Amino acid sequence: MPHSAVLLTTPRLILRRFRDSDAETFASYRSDPAIARYQSWDTSFPTCAARAFVPEESANDPTRPGWFQYAIELRSDGSLAGDVGVNLHENRMQAEIGFTLAAAHQGHGYATEAVGRVLTQLFTAAGLVRVSAECDARNDRSARLLERLGFRREGLRVRNTWIKGEWTDDLLFGMLAEDWRR
Repeated sequence: MPHSAVLLTTPRLILRRFRDSDAETFASYRSDPAIARYQSWDTSFPTCAARAFVPEESANDPTRPGWFQYAIELRSDGSLAGDVGVNLHENRMQAEIGFTLAAAHQGHGYATEAVGRVLTQLFTAAGLVRVSAECDARNDRSARLLERLGFRREGLRVRNTWIKGEWTDDLLFGMLAEDWRR
């Protein structure tokens, strides 16, 4: 059964499935040291890995448990600006969310707009009760974005993650459906 490519929209963005033509751009922004610094992947994200990711991810269903990545496309020029990942829990009542935006597209409110639209989908259409997120404690921009959207800071796990040759602290965030509706 074919899946619709466009899943969600905002005035400036299209949140859609990844397509083959996204592989090079996806690999490029994931290879940017400034973008990869606080992420689990290595700085060198090869295009062949992106080419393998795209068809696999495109076949996923955002309504089924597990990770689903939305590609963030700019309506203005059709460029791939980043992605929003949702890990739907087996109980289908909660999820974890993450996001990555290419450096060239940061500072324009695209991540806030994209994540906000995904949250609306999760809390209203999908009926989730809770969405959580976490980020490296040094990643001030991501933490501020989550707080701006209404997430509450729920905790700090000190030296919780060994990544890229160092221990890092993790900030924990959560939002309940009633918080989103406010």
